[in-house]
Amino acid sequence: MTRITTSAFPPTFYVANTMEIFERLAWYGIYTLLASYIMTPSAQGGLGLGNSERGLIMGVVPFFLYLFPVLSGALADRFGYRKMFLLSFALMTPSYYFLGYATDLASFISIFMLIALGAGIFKPVVIATISRTTDNSNRGLGFGIFYMMVNIGGFLGPLLAPIIQKNYGWQWVFIFSALWIAINFFPALLFYREPERKADNKPLKQVLLEMQQVLGNTRLALMVVPLLFILVAFYAGLIASGKVTLIIAATLIILSLLWDLAVAGQQPDKTSPRPWYRQKMQLGNKAFIVYLLIITGFWTVYLQLFVTLPVYIRDFVDSSDLVNLLHRLSPWLHETLTAVNTETLAAEISRLTEKLLLTGQQGAQITQAGLGEIASALVALDVRVPKEELHHAYMLLSQAEPDELSRLSQEYAQLWAQKYRQMNPATLLSLDFLMIILFQILISRFIDKFKPLPTLIAGTAIIALAMLAGGFAHGVIFGGLLIACSVIVFAVGEMTASPKSQEYVASFAPKDKAAMFMGYYFVSMALGNLFAGLLSGWLYQLVALDMDSPMLMWAIFAALGLITCFALYLFNQSLVADIEQQQQQLTPETATGN
Repeated sequence: MTRITTSAFPPTFYVANTMEIFERLAWYGIYTLLASYIMTPSAQGGLGLGNSERGLIMGVVPFFLYLFPVLSGALADRFGYRKMFLLSFALMTPSYYFLGYATDLASFISIFMLIALGAGIFKPVVIATISRTTDNSNRGLGFGIFYMMVNIGGFLGPLLAPIIQKNYGWQWVFIFSALWIAINFFPALLFYREPERKADNKPLKQVLLEMQQVLGNTRLALMVVPLLFILVAFYAGLIASGKVTLIIAATLIILSLLWDLAVAGQQPDKTSPRPWYRQKMQLGNKAFIVYLLIITGFWTVYLQLFVTLPVYIRDFVDSSDLVNLLHRLSPWLHETLTAVNTETLAAEISRLTEKLLLTGQQGAQITQAGLGEIASALVALDVRVPKEELHHAYMLLSQAEPDELSRLSQEYAQLWAQKYRQMNPATLLSLDFLMIILFQILISRFIDKFKPLPTLIAGTAIIALAMLAGGFAHGVIFGGLLIACSVIVFAVGEMTASPKSQEYVASFAPKDKAAMFMGYYFVSMALGNLFAGLLSGWLYQLVALDMDSPMLMWAIFAALGLITCFALYLFNQSLVADIEQQQQQLTPETATGN
């Protein structure tokens, strides 16, 4: 039996992985806190927005982030990877800094979109570097190492960000993210070497034509892209009526089909291709498009870890059991990871008391809504006080003189910070990244012997079950521990599925179009982010809050994951062989002849 020798990785492989660590450190430093930041009251330094705005920001902006690689990956193949790296860092560094100074929805989305553009340039180039610096003997291990590097940054970001936020304020979280990106200029300028590639002087028009061979033609884009914008406009309230939305969408589809009928009867000119407006709507690589659409379901479920889980923990899960366990294991870690800024807490207690007094809610007259406002504001500071105790405390606070109010607020802040402190949701999410750091290579070696698609199905099923388990954490005395366990199980599913989904694309991408094909892969992540954000904002408000049924919400997400598994199974049974066959049409020689 012949033993397969594993090739060594070149230095550029390690440079790319190092840059990935700092880029992820910056991104996850804000992204794991973003859901909480968006809904934190402006008086505490947050944006003070609602669930709809949270879904809009965390759906639309990452949608464009993962859509940009479709073009930026192709441009990198033409102009060079180093230039694209430097451009991405030049965009992200100032944008991260100024994001902390945005005060409303419009300014926040505008600046966040610049970060998305920079990250959208970075992503396909760094993955293409990994693809070009690996071969068939070490590709599985190489992507496993890369995914571990992603999660080193992902672990450090949410671990450090809450500490920075509690001690220095929200703006410093964004300042540190800018600093991590700025560091990446040094390895890019001093140590990065372009991977070996063929000279490529094709005009941009030809690059776009090659993209159409995979994704579809301009006519198809003219229908699909407006449909997505109509969906977002309805969600954002720009189109008030659901009926109007359906009428607009149906009209667009009917007009597109009529356009197809109009051009279908025209005789083709055999001497030259038809202009785009005389073409029928066409998909490119149909099997690959189906794969991307199915993986969209995977990303829609996966991203609930960042979009929905933080606010679910904040609103429904008592994690004091985990705080107490951490104190018994290590008092130093307990104080480092779960410390509460008592000065900020005391000031917030005084502010909320004065605010409710101005609305006429004094003493026993306080309403349940008023108590709920106080409880929500304190949870944002990682303190969960029972409403009965809040009511008793407010009875005293509302009757105190100004000097006495300040003293009582400080006393309650000290008491509640010790008695009712909670684990910050971002800190809990860091468990996912820690598990991947510790076990990704081990799991990658284990699953390397299995085919990508069956492995992807297994990983997606594990993620769905982990989501379902986390839903049971609502209202139980060991809720924090149950959430921690569900995040750990989630990480196992992620380690199984996510690297395989990328490795599968890299395995059949033509070498001279590696970045471009990884850009196509990001289409699924773009759509997954869009649907994850919009679905989260809608389901969380309607099901978790209005119906008071967070378990049903998580059951819906889990069901979507299992449906994705079934779709992948059907794909594996019927269409998987078509991908390799269709890629024969995209070899360098064929592309040159077109």
